[in-house]
Amino acid sequence: MKLHALLTAIATVVLSSAASAAPFTLDFENIASYPNHNNVLIQNFYNGGTSSSGTSGTNHGVSFGNNALLLCLNSTSVSCSNASRGGLAPTSAQGSLFFLSGNQTYMNVVAGFDTGFSFNYVGNFNGSVDVFDGLNGTGALLASVALTPNLGSCPGYGAGFCPFAAAGVNFAGTARSVAFGGVANQIAFDDITFGSATPSDPRNQVPEPGSLALAALGLLGLATLKRRRG
Repeated sequence: MKLHALLTAIATVVLSSAASAAPFTLDFENIASYPNHNNVLIQNFYNGGTSSSGTSGTNHGVSFGNNALLLCLNSTSVSCSNASRGGLAPTSAQGSLFFLSGNQTYMNVVAGFDTGFSFNYVGNFNGSVDVFDGLNGTGALLASVALTPNLGSCPGYGAGFCPFAAAGVNFAGTARSVAFGGVANQIAFDDITFGSATPSDPRNQVPEPGSLALAALGLLGLATLKRRRG
């Protein structure tokens, strides 16, 4: 097969798969300065906008409900809450998701995601994570994860809510929202991973479909240029 034909085939495959996003993770780091006072709303930090503190992160097309807050996690030298990862997640050790009002908070993904959903959590009472095919917890329920209390011990971190444990689920269909449920101020979530039933390490992220598509188009462009010069 000639080089141009080969690269054209590769680009076609990559571009056709661009709609199915590779797994990616929200780690809730850098939403606010560390330590903080647990009063920063996440809002559109991951949606091309900002958090209530004016910060912005990678635009994953993910927005959070009006009660979704950033929880400051303790380190061995900083005490800012009653929660910590206990040194178990070196790249996601300063922030997580929680809420102080109501019995749940929502996360919306307008473009949708499929295959699986996972996260780490720590809680003092029963909780739940429900995956829906509509926004704001509407439409069909695609998957549900029942969460049980899992407080343990992390010596040296001054935290009753510690350590976090992994949970996740596979599902069929396209999800567009997730409801994180539980008792307010008694449950927290971290390393939320889309496209996998196992939470990922943010350091191991693969290029997003858009980046892969651009790379494929670049290769195709080089091949075309080479053919014209030949």
